[in-house]
Amino acid sequence: MRAAVTNHLGGDFQSVMEQFINRAVLGGLSSNTRDAYRNDLRRYLLFIQNCGLNGPEHIRKADVRSYISSLADAGLEGSSVARAMTSMRMFHRHLLAEHRLETDPTAGVELPKRSRALPSVLNISEVLRLIEQPDMTCGQGIRDRAMLEFLYATGVRVSELVRVKQSDILAKEELVRIFGKGSKERIIPVGRAALHYLGRYLTEVRPRLSSRRRGEDAVFLNLRGSPLSRVAVWGMIKRYARAAEIRKNVHPHTLRHSFATHLLEGGADLRSVQEMLGHADIATTQVYTHLDREYLREVLSTFHPRENPKGKA
Repeated sequence: MRAAVTNHLGGDFQSVMEQFINRAVLGGLSSNTRDAYRNDLRRYLLFIQNCGLNGPEHIRKADVRSYISSLADAGLEGSSVARAMTSMRMFHRHLLAEHRLETDPTAGVELPKRSRALPSVLNISEVLRLIEQPDMTCGQGIRDRAMLEFLYATGVRVSELVRVKQSDILAKEELVRIFGKGSKERIIPVGRAALHYLGRYLTEVRPRLSSRRRGEDAVFLNLRGSPLSRVAVWGMIKRYARAAEIRKNVHPHTLRHSFATHLLEGGADLRSVQEMLGHADIATTQVYTHLDREYLREVLSTFHPRENPKGKA
């Protein structure tokens, strides 16, 4: 059975963080700055730990970029993300000085740019590999499969996923009620495959989890019976992406991007996709039409005989 997501730092992560904080104190940092470093690093190392890494020496640039992206997706201000990056750089430089690392994984990593870039998406084969990773012989695997299916079937944000309540699932109508940014409500369809796995989780697994602790009405609970956190979902998806040997930078928003792109590739109209994603401005949704055009260009270059001399006429 896979390691459970935790909110407690393991011994190695905790010890190296405290060593760094102690050195910072000796360097004359104020108590406020020290506390800021500790909070930033604890959140960072929890993210890394929940991605399945067991020591700071295993952290790669891709892990650092994933964490920075998670902060931006969670809605942190640019100044907060920049401060977190500073804490991470200082921490890794300390590890280099202590000969715990040979290279600095934060070197060359830049903060997210304000300009909108095309989001990374998975192709259909990659999505299937990802969602088929959970071990369906155990309760955690059934929960995780239901969660992955639900994310891809609905395109919801991770912050919306962890707030979904049992009363929001309208199974007979194949719909779900979602409360998005600003508590705006929208009703969106859920596919039958997602409802199948969600039904298994709700009947076979969730009752056992909810008996351990009152999880209110939240659909997705952790192994202690409390509502899942966004960080826990991030860690779970990163681990499954590694297991599926997907080389792309995969996170919860990747499934949201893939959901929208695959709908448009299949012929869905932009307004419908805008409604399902909960975008206030259709211009936000239009980024996926650019992705669709990139896909079409790839098809042309791969299969057109004048573009690909090896292709068949």
